[in-house]
Amino acid sequence: MRAVVLGGGGLTGRCAVRDLATSGRFDSVVAADLDAELARAAAKAAGARASAESLDVRDRAGLVQLLRGAAVCVNAVQYGFNLTVMDAALEAKVPYLDFGGLFHMTRRQLERDAAFRDAGLIAIPGLGQVPGVSNVLAMQASQDLDRVTSVVIRDGWRDLTVGGPEISFTWSPSTFLDEMVLPAIVFDQGAYREVPAMSGAEEYDFATPVGRTRVYRTLHSEPATLPDSLRDKGLEHCEWKEGGPGIEVLRTMALLGLASDRPLDVKGQSVAPRDFTLALLRREKLLGAPAGITVDDWEVCDIEIRGSERGSPVVRHALARFPPRPDWHLTATEYAVGVAGAIGAELIADGQVTARGVVPPERCVPPGPFREALTRRGIVTAIVPPEPPLPTEWVRQKLHSDG
Repeated sequence: MRAVVLGGGGLTGRCAVRDLATSGRFDSVVAADLDAELARAAAKAAGARASAESLDVRDRAGLVQLLRGAAVCVNAVQYGFNLTVMDAALEAKVPYLDFGGLFHMTRRQLERDAAFRDAGLIAIPGLGQVPGVSNVLAMQASQDLDRVTSVVIRDGWRDLTVGGPEISFTWSPSTFLDEMVLPAIVFDQGAYREVPAMSGAEEYDFATPVGRTRVYRTLHSEPATLPDSLRDKGLEHCEWKEGGPGIEVLRTMALLGLASDRPLDVKGQSVAPRDFTLALLRREKLLGAPAGITVDDWEVCDIEIRGSERGSPVVRHALARFPPRPDWHLTATEYAVGVAGAIGAELIADGQVTARGVVPPERCVPPGPFREALTRRGIVTAIVPPEPPLPTEWVRQKLHSDG
């Protein structure tokens, strides 16, 4: 059984390759990347089951040929190529998942639902960390409620690494910079509306070790699907907020136009600011954790769900704490996104995802097996209440802070 990870040499793709290659579920795992050197490095770190391929996903024939016969395609390339890869997976008749589409792309991907259903295939948009884990937890925490009026997803991070840089990218720089400037989308009073990027600032007390963090509204994929998934529960409000060290610097970079695709003339050379930014970040070794340091950063997602149960008001929190993976030299985000996608690929290959069509994770990923697999990888999740609190300091603190 073979899995293909596109963008397999990137920050999150290399983690998916390694997790899939060491889990024992797949006989072979292909790390495919435009950068052949990165693909080879990812395959080498993953071990004997992994191999490397140099591939540009814009090469439709080459992509379809690579995908044919695979048990699953994990798409870890830049989200702007999601439809390109989905269409190739459909032609190759291979199940598909990706790590997110930054709202608008996700909505466009959902339009492929009938084509995938007719082909008897599953395609899951946004099955990474956030979106992904966040969606599955939000849906599970809402299942037994009579009514769900509000879902607010907050995500915070903290870096305790000694000797690390003041700023680094642990997620696609292009995506992150887009989040800083594109209008955020809030679902409110049953309708979508745009709000300014980085608006709605608030101080929020996350579980340890993140603690009190300023979070902001940014464009994200959870509000693209959760309102429809929870429509029968009467959902009226859904939004995403995030924050942590370095986010204001990222906002400044984005406002300066460093993520722009519009070329400008520099001493007679046409240069796109986004290409310059990516090249500069690579040169300065600000993509992922620098060599020679022990990674110690953490991320916590706290999903606040308001509704009613048997006629009484309920406030419930679904929580996930994401650790780094120092022995793999992976930050919390790289690790969480990669393993969440790898778990999804395993569930698809094992037949535990039975839906067909283009289906968001909250509607097709079985929460029990998914969360159990996260736990085995050191990612703790909890729903409080009604689940008994897990015996960890961070859940106890959350319960205490909620009174």
